[in-house]
Amino acid sequence: MTVTETDVEPFRRVSPGRAFLGVLGRDVAVTGKELGSFISQVLVQPFFLLFVFGKVLSELGYIAPGYAQLLLPGLLALNAFLVAVQAVALPLVIDFSYTKEIEDRLLAPLSTRMVAVEKIVFGALRGLIGSLVMIPVGYLVLDEVSWNLAGLPVSAVLLVLGALAGGASGLVIGTLVSPRRINIVFAVVITPLLFTGSTQFPFLQIGSLRWFQVICALNPITYVAEGLRGALTPQIPHLPTWLCLAALVFACVLFGAIGIRGFVRRALD
Repeated sequence: MTVTETDVEPFRRVSPGRAFLGVLGRDVAVTGKELGSFISQVLVQPFFLLFVFGKVLSELGYIAPGYAQLLLPGLLALNAFLVAVQAVALPLVIDFSYTKEIEDRLLAPLSTRMVAVEKIVFGALRGLIGSLVMIPVGYLVLDEVSWNLAGLPVSAVLLVLGALAGGASGLVIGTLVSPRRINIVFAVVITPLLFTGSTQFPFLQIGSLRWFQVICALNPITYVAEGLRGALTPQIPHLPTWLCLAALVFACVLFGAIGIRGFVRRALD
């Protein structure tokens, strides 16, 4: 059977932008089919953190009134970043090592770099969903939550940047770590990220623990959490919004550049 110019013409008309959206749409569709399991995965840990720290300890009088105001923005930041990391890193390690499913993506009419960017964007979308579903849960579980609604636009920008930084970080992990070490890396990396992101405490109030404050300053989650507090609960001490935005843009560029370079290298191997 002879393939004519007419047969291949439709394929030539597929623009990179359309191909990008097609690959992204495919990933989103797969997530839609697994929405129930995905939501349960992203809710379990933050829900219990909210319930224990924001409800149980508050009822027992072990934490100060108003702590829920501080905690909820921090958990939104945590989910936006960590869900994006996990959404990119784990599947990428599996794709490159076992299933080789990544080869199907590389056959799309996209440059290898754009395939890597799609991975970051997809991870960021999952991170945003994982963060947004925490809002109604927080309002249901906690009794003392009230936000400055004027800060919602800035909060949206911060969550997007935080999720993109998480997706870029996941790309770095997924391309640099071997399958045999991924569990070790997640245990060593995720737990410190969880507790050094200023999600359970204001960054400015740990000045007496200067060494710990320096470690927290290296964690991108800190700037999402602090920025959200500044936008939604400005009465709580927080870092300046411009600093949080600048730090997150820097994290996106840095981890994005490293991750894309690693992705291209692995794809060409």
